[in-house]
Amino acid sequence: MTKTKKETLLDVKDVSLGYEDGAIIEHLSFTVQAGDYLCIVGENGSGKTTLMKTLLGLQEPLAGTIERSAALKDNAIGWLPQQTVVQRDFPASVREIVLSGCLNRTGRYPFYRKEEKERADRAMARLGITHLKDRCYRELSGGQQQRVLLARALCAAEQVLLLDEPVTGLDPKVSMELYEMIRQLNRSGITIIMISHDIASAVQEATHILHIGQNIFFGTKEAYTNSRMGKYFLGTEESGE
Repeated sequence: MTKTKKETLLDVKDVSLGYEDGAIIEHLSFTVQAGDYLCIVGENGSGKTTLMKTLLGLQEPLAGTIERSAALKDNAIGWLPQQTVVQRDFPASVREIVLSGCLNRTGRYPFYRKEEKERADRAMARLGITHLKDRCYRELSGGQQQRVLLARALCAAEQVLLLDEPVTGLDPKVSMELYEMIRQLNRSGITIIMISHDIASAVQEATHILHIGQNIFFGTKEAYTNSRMGKYFLGTEESGE
């Protein structure tokens, strides 16, 4: 039986990233295909945030090319950013927060139409937060707030989600629940790109790993765990290797 070839959503070719005073990452190449669960890992200062901004179209690469599929030409990527203290205390209802993910769909209309409201309702149901829709966002627990922001990201784009350290500050039990929710979204066909400092958890969750830093690795989770680089960072490298 012939396997159906997956659509390539992002094709990053020999890209250099950084600012006017110099590059942080050079000669970076990787692809993201429909249905992938890509975890981007690396030490602090390795360029994960810069790469995130570039994938979102907020920053241009210094060199190289990033080819996007037709489905992503309008930067149709749902984004779950890291929260600031101010954002955690935002005085709006859950439904208002989720609906704000539809802003890029309202176009010239100054209000939310029926289709946007239905989209928000579906996203809340999918994340199991419908019962919280009238609650004030700042009164929620950290895990509940992350579900709300994930529903907001789903309203923005249902094909690709870019998650920036989604479990930071959450306790282990809530982190596991959120990881399971993200895994279910991936199984339903949503492509996940997750930036994480937690390499061990990334290897558990991902189909592919992009490790950036002094050296760069891109490949399947299995290839990473069997690589010298993966063994070193996962602490599984045998002494004397």
